[in-house]
Amino acid sequence: MSVIVYGSINTDLIAYTTHLPRKGETLLGDTYFMALGGKGANQAVSAAKLGAKVNMVGHVGNDTFGNEVINQLNYYGVDTKNIEVVKNQGSGLAVISVDDNGDNTIIVLSGANMEFDQLDVDRTETLFDDAKVLLLQLEVPVEADLAIARAAYKRGIKVILDPAPAATLPDELYDVVDIITPNEVEIEMMVGIKPDSREDIVEAANMLHHRGVNTVIVTLGSEGVFCLEGSKRTFMPTFEVDAIDTVGSGDAFNGGLAVAISEGKSIEDALVWGSAAGALSTTRSGAAGAMPDRKELMKFVANNE
Repeated sequence: MSVIVYGSINTDLIAYTTHLPRKGETLLGDTYFMALGGKGANQAVSAAKLGAKVNMVGHVGNDTFGNEVINQLNYYGVDTKNIEVVKNQGSGLAVISVDDNGDNTIIVLSGANMEFDQLDVDRTETLFDDAKVLLLQLEVPVEADLAIARAAYKRGIKVILDPAPAATLPDELYDVVDIITPNEVEIEMMVGIKPDSREDIVEAANMLHHRGVNTVIVTLGSEGVFCLEGSKRTFMPTFEVDAIDTVGSGDAFNGGLAVAISEGKSIEDALVWGSAAGALSTTRSGAAGAMPDRKELMKFVANNE
């Protein structure tokens, strides 16, 4: 069974510097590179490297950036036949700064990622017969996520929403999402509760659960992960690694989670896969290229049991 990813496809321009710039500050950076990015593309690569059959649905511009990102997705084993090349928008671009602590700031120029019409739903529906999981994010129009989630939900496909970047969501979207994976900033924006304590985290997750989402997974950075599945509560500590770059770690988590769910694993095992993928991705620079493969993940999990 396959994983469908509908979402953004970007080129990342990543600059490394000693500290993140303050307002009005000009810095001399250490180095930079360009790479495949966008939350949709990153999550597609994460899932593909972990062994899933992955179909990517999205948009790029008819430009050099668009051609290159499609080539890179193909290189990682992602099926790109349902990526539309549009003529009236440039391809998505993200400008990323990373400091010596691995912290980052990101500016996203959406470009072609904001294109959406009924043909996108139609193209996605052609993939449903072989699909187990649909993975969504918020770097595309929310009406696109809603329409495609509705179609998948009706077919019994597990819908996972990574609500990033942080935004207020329409009530209807919660009704057609099975699993939602906010981080601390995102869940605070959605429910108005800052998750400073375990009690706050549980209360915030319960609010999302009452809006219609069965499984709420809150990623807590170095504090680990909290999962509310129905009435079951699980706190899972993070894996300890020497992190050098946190760009894409959330995407790695969602890719690992989606693959485990697509293979019929329990939510507990899926949390382990997601957490391990996220942790391993921070030990290398970049986003898509930093995603672990299946052999590496399995060895890492076995060594940390």
